[in-house]
Amino acid sequence: MKCPMCGHTESRVVDSRPSNDMSSIRRRRECLMCRHRFTTYEVIDTIHPVVIKRDGSKELFDKNKLLIGIIKACEKRPVSAEAIANDVESALHASLNQEITSAELGEMVMDRLKRADPVAYVRFASVHREFKDVDTFIEEIRKLRGDK
Repeated sequence: MKCPMCGHTESRVVDSRPSNDMSSIRRRRECLMCRHRFTTYEVIDTIHPVVIKRDGSKELFDKNKLLIGIIKACEKRPVSAEAIANDVESALHASLNQEITSAELGEMVMDRLKRADPVAYVRFASVHREFKDVDTFIEEIRKLRGDK
């Protein structure tokens, strides 16, 4: 770690503790050359997955964008959209995949919504799978209910 006063590259850690929000480690350091004390923060370097969209373009995974879609599906339903989004994000990071298609991401959301709330699931599926007419809705509901 480079000292901000003299530029010396060696220092010792005087104190180390988690930050208030527990997202990083705060370290007080002392330069071995000039004895100047300074603070550094250590954070986990996370992998930022890339989403491959239907048109083939790529963009970084954006949890907020995902959350907006889930919130719309869960409107006036007893489901925590935030919990679903957090679960999908955790699964995505745990998989260590650098890329995921928007279709796969949508299926991950639908899998969780199907278990949490059938109405929210159908709402999300209708947009994700681009239902074209009422018959498509009816067919999906029949599958959900286990009808033949």
